[in-house]
Amino acid sequence: MVNSKKFLIYFSFTFLTIVIAIHLLNVYQFLLVSPVILTVSRYLLITGSIYYAIRKKSLTTWIMVSMLIGAEIGFDFPSTAIKLQLLSNIFLRLIKTIIAPLLFATLVVGIAGHSNLKQVGRMGLKSIIYFEIVSTIALFIGLLAINISQAGVGVHLPAQTGEVLQAIKPQTFEEVILHIFPENIAKAIYDGQVLQIVIFSIIFGIAVAMLKEQHRQPMITFAESLSEAMFKFTSVIMYFAPLAVGGAIAYSIGHMGLDIMVNLFKLLGTLYVALLIFIAIVLVPIMLIFKIPVKQFFEAVFEPASIAFATTSSESALPRAMERMEEFGVPRKVVSFVIPTGYSFNLDGTTLYLSLASIFVAQVAGIHLPIEKQLLLVFTLMLTSKGVAGVPRASLVILLGTAASFGLPVEPIFIILGIDGLMDMARTAVNVIGNCLASAVIAKLEGEFDVEKARNFTLEKSVE
Repeated sequence: MVNSKKFLIYFSFTFLTIVIAIHLLNVYQFLLVSPVILTVSRYLLITGSIYYAIRKKSLTTWIMVSMLIGAEIGFDFPSTAIKLQLLSNIFLRLIKTIIAPLLFATLVVGIAGHSNLKQVGRMGLKSIIYFEIVSTIALFIGLLAINISQAGVGVHLPAQTGEVLQAIKPQTFEEVILHIFPENIAKAIYDGQVLQIVIFSIIFGIAVAMLKEQHRQPMITFAESLSEAMFKFTSVIMYFAPLAVGGAIAYSIGHMGLDIMVNLFKLLGTLYVALLIFIAIVLVPIMLIFKIPVKQFFEAVFEPASIAFATTSSESALPRAMERMEEFGVPRKVVSFVIPTGYSFNLDGTTLYLSLASIFVAQVAGIHLPIEKQLLLVFTLMLTSKGVAGVPRASLVILLGTAASFGLPVEPIFIILGIDGLMDMARTAVNVIGNCLASAVIAKLEGEFDVEKARNFTLEKSVE
């Protein structure tokens, strides 16, 4: 069984490579290939991909396969592909229903459940300050990377045939600041004003944290139940994602041709390079400043980061990450507070991706965002990215909400979703690495980090 699965994977990648090579050779006229052979090779590739997805039984795999199918439909049947935008519009409406209750529930739980300074004292305050500094740096690295690579420039979006977002008129500085604060929470939810929902949720969470235990606990329990229900709601909706992605890709290629794929892989490369730069110029210097053994740290986080990379889920790596950091010399009381809290407030990989993807959407739409608008967007993302680590495709929820708030079109977001699985692997792994490092830093600041234990850490001893 194992050998047959490996053979299937190797055969699929080999055949994919051959098909791509044939098409590239034909495009650049190094080898003239009959159109019939090209078409048959693509259809065989799609058939094999469908069979692989059936065997794999993975939503991410189905999304990737749907991307191939949508591209083929858009290329061969452009008139039919235009009508498939209905699928992505349905998905968009369903996703929009998640945003307000999800942000409210997760932020209330995160603040009222973890930020009680009477219980966590200095450690809580130091953690929050550290989280905000590092995640904000990640946002700016993403912003800088996409402005340098210009991955979305050159794509020409067609005229809208589906749902259109209203343009936002220019606002004064006073109006921008005033717009952050809600005057009516129901109106903010109706209008999709994500930042206003976040501000309300933060203040509400602080108020709940100040309540007496008899009143505080029922509200936290309600918020936890609501957040769990929204997680399940999101999981149900995500089963529709392959159809939505296929429809969006078909619609885009039907209008714009296959050139959009070049921009997508340019975006993918930009993200991976930006994440590596973030690790090299932010996380490693932090280790050096706080005298945390670099080699041993990466050995300690290798397994949980690998689990997160493979499963695209931070939660799947949580138990192993906590275990490894305790073996690395971080006390259990620090690990059990910092790492779970970091899952809500310290999503380095996700925040970097969000700033990068938001500007990519604007570039694809041909919308120039001045630096002050980009900074406001970064500030919005800094708040809205908190508390949704447990949500499958959480970045999609945040990205859609931010796009609506800034008057950006939604079509490029659905195009991004086609390669979101590949991007999610890297950003989730960086989330785990960042949270593990945060636990070591806070332990160091508290004077409770076991340096000798960290220096003597080896993966072999840990496995034993």
